[in-house]
Amino acid sequence: MSRAIRRSTVSKTVPEPPEAPLLPVPGLDYGVLDELLGYALRRAQNALYLDFYRATADLDVSPQRFAALVLVGRNPGMRQGLLAQAMGLHRSGALRLTDWLTDRGWAERRDDAEDARRWGLHLTATGKRKLALLERRVRDHDQGLMRGMGDHAARLKADLERLATVAAAAAAALEESK
Repeated sequence: MSRAIRRSTVSKTVPEPPEAPLLPVPGLDYGVLDELLGYALRRAQNALYLDFYRATADLDVSPQRFAALVLVGRNPGMRQGLLAQAMGLHRSGALRLTDWLTDRGWAERRDDAEDARRWGLHLTATGKRKLALLERRVRDHDQGLMRGMGDHAARLKADLERLATVAAAAAAALEESK
């Protein structure tokens, strides 16, 4: 049975995309920024977001919203707390994503069959159709990027995954030392 839970109205629009790619301006001294891996990643992320936005703009979906839709679609009954954990969000961020998905009729909260005090997220038929459309568009977007990277694409993806692991381990070590 579906539980009708209404929260405060969430924003119906995707954040405005950056106006232009974050490319180096000729003649401008960037100092230490040109040496930093993080700044290079920021430039790349800016370009990726612009390309993603162009591929999905008519559907009002950001990369974060797309990720939430994929996770709920692949994990029927997913709890909001697990969604937060999987996306590296606070519970309030997962609540906003859950509200966004349910407000559009793309997902619904359903009572847990074993524990009526709990509920999980499930895609609706509309959500499944939107996810299928988005997956095609996002795959096309990603394949274009991979083609542009040529032989370096697979290695770059693996290196970025490793970088995320290394950075998370460094952050955890810093927290432990406090």
